[in-house]
Amino acid sequence: MNFSKTLTTWYLENKRDLPWRKTTNPYCIWLSEIMLQQTRVAQGLPYYEAFTKEFPTVFDLANANEEQVLKLWQGLGYYSRARNLHATAKHIAHDLNGIFPPDYKNLLKLKGVGEYTAAAIASFSYNEVVPVVDGNVFRVLSRYYNVETDIASAKAKKEFTLLAQEVILKDNPALFNQAIMEFGALQCVPKNPNCDICPLNESCAALSLKKVGELPLKIKTLKVKNRFLNYLYILDNKNKTTINQRTTKGIWHNLYEFPLVETEIFEADEVILELIRNKFDDISEISLMETETIKHKLTHQHLHIKFWKIKRKITLENGLDFESLNKFPFPIVLHNFIENNRF
Repeated sequence: MNFSKTLTTWYLENKRDLPWRKTTNPYCIWLSEIMLQQTRVAQGLPYYEAFTKEFPTVFDLANANEEQVLKLWQGLGYYSRARNLHATAKHIAHDLNGIFPPDYKNLLKLKGVGEYTAAAIASFSYNEVVPVVDGNVFRVLSRYYNVETDIASAKAKKEFTLLAQEVILKDNPALFNQAIMEFGALQCVPKNPNCDICPLNESCAALSLKKVGELPLKIKTLKVKNRFLNYLYILDNKNKTTINQRTTKGIWHNLYEFPLVETEIFEADEVILELIRNKFDDISEISLMETETIKHKLTHQHLHIKFWKIKRKITLENGLDFESLNKFPFPIVLHNFIENNRF
């Protein structure tokens, strides 16, 4: 219990001033938790503020079209989160009369809501005694209690959840959950934590065993796929261009992009030129727009991107000018390309 009380005392003295901590509204908490998955608070905060301004209620979000949602999400990454967010908002607004499920078990039934998010909403909105277990919690518990379980293993989530359940404050689970996550984010950080100022340093097992840098244990290595993308910025005889909506499942689903030539391995520019020329028989000019390949790293994929400028002799049907491109939701790497090239 000293562990829990020390954590909450530290939290009340050191917590960041964040808007979703000032409410028990499940809509706001759900929105913040979805946005902060795989995202740092500093990056997610402006998006949270933009969403709550544009869509102040779950009904507003439900009634938006998907392009509006994706455009506002642009740059936050992991776009399936935005699509699930939108689908769940429709379900809550239209099927549940705008009322979020009031407990962990039923929150889990919502699309895009996993165990962590359901626990966060249940504890922060309804004060249900259910622990949140994320990367910060893994780290704090594994170090303090010297838990050597591989956090990437199948049994880790259950083991750490049971441990968190033992130490959670039953009379104030919301406070405890906020405290342990914030402690992991600010004090018990992944690399080089300042253990000298840690309020738990006298009882931390990892510190006494000189294992702080070794925990939490993560053995599995992430398999990363390399992809080679050549985007074609096409201009017709009226200086109009064209884009496509990506309809295939996977990254950037339903976002927009320029026509694409993708190869499985790195190919020399001469090979890409030939592939492009084989696609069109009316090219008047073709050039590589950037000499350096743009490298865009995602969790499971490394994208190697080049942009090619192609002038064609035809008039494109439904051709677009530059100003209209900014109306569409693009992956951030394409958005940056458009912003940096005022054609």
